[in-house]
Amino acid sequence: MFGNLQPQAPDKILALMGEFRADTRQGKIDLGVGVYKDPTGLTPVMRAVKDAERRIWEAEMTKAYTALAGEPAYLKALSRMVLGEGLDDSRTAALSTVGGTGAIRQALELARIGNPDLTVHVSDPTWPNHLSILKFMGVPFVEYRYFDDATRGVDFEGMKADLGRAQKGDLVLLHGCCHNPTGANLTIEQWAEVADILDRTGAVPLVDLAYQGFGDGLEEDAAGTRLILSRTPEALVAASCSKNFGIYRERTGMLLAQVRDAATRDLAQGTMAYLNRQNYSFPPDHGARIVQVILDDEGLSADWKAELEEVRLGMLALRQQLAEELRNLTGSDRFDFIEQHRGMFSRLGATPEQVAKMKDDNAIYMVGDSRLNIAGLNRDSVPILARAIVEAGV
Repeated sequence: MFGNLQPQAPDKILALMGEFRADTRQGKIDLGVGVYKDPTGLTPVMRAVKDAERRIWEAEMTKAYTALAGEPAYLKALSRMVLGEGLDDSRTAALSTVGGTGAIRQALELARIGNPDLTVHVSDPTWPNHLSILKFMGVPFVEYRYFDDATRGVDFEGMKADLGRAQKGDLVLLHGCCHNPTGANLTIEQWAEVADILDRTGAVPLVDLAYQGFGDGLEEDAAGTRLILSRTPEALVAASCSKNFGIYRERTGMLLAQVRDAATRDLAQGTMAYLNRQNYSFPPDHGARIVQVILDDEGLSADWKAELEEVRLGMLALRQQLAEELRNLTGSDRFDFIEQHRGMFSRLGATPEQVAKMKDDNAIYMVGDSRLNIAGLNRDSVPILARAIVEAGV
């Protein structure tokens, strides 16, 4: 049996992490891995998370399973954070998942049950694991234009033209905010035009909301998702708590399915619970409990929001500093897109050869498509990166 296994292509980002760890040069800079880091290079445990864990530890009396779909109080609290006043419980099914990746997988499984001839439309580029999961599942997908390599912004006219060819029952995968890997995002006016296209074609949106709070703020980052759900009768949302709560290893996510009516909601909820049972049975609860305790406590929630805002503003400051350094070095504004992008990532537009030169000459590690993690920088490393970008000829 096992002799028939074939070697799997290594994940490029994980392989890059291995290269970085093996590099013995002092002052090396890791801009590849997709996790937030503070100025010291640490991915910290947030204050409110520590406090919530302490409360859970003191109050918890059992480690028995929670509900098959997840702890109801967690699902209610996180649904409210994602959808705000637009949450309609009578039409919304919710599922606790193993991280945001688990939510994406369960969303695709649910959509395929609903439409065995499913085709998924994904942005070019998108998070590589989107494509990996689709290929593994054997679900057909087509790419729609998204990133303009010349402006480093959104190619919105191309995006609209490509999405206009979607068919009724197709799934359109959208990044809710902080587009990964480009950092280029839709305006609220553009979100409204996308909603018009979905309404016209009958395609169903799947919004991947992995970075709420990392872009323009908790409410602002959810605005596009909320608009889409207010305008479409059916929609899916995959939410992750890895970044905004800093609980990466707890694998805490949620899938929301908005449907047409209460009867269909019950059907969707039952099918989603069935998918959990077939995949991993009961979902993990520790991270979900942390999130629920924070969101349902006024003091903890206020402290969490304050620290999340510090994280967001810190990344914006690094963007502004890098753009300014590059303006000073080049005498041009051609790198100002870095300041305009949002979230942890920006795509520089460098060639693989230029990326390799920065790694070889300066021990600066980023993904081969020139996606860099802004949160991997600090005030001291920004000038080093800026000079390396210029010297590499980007």
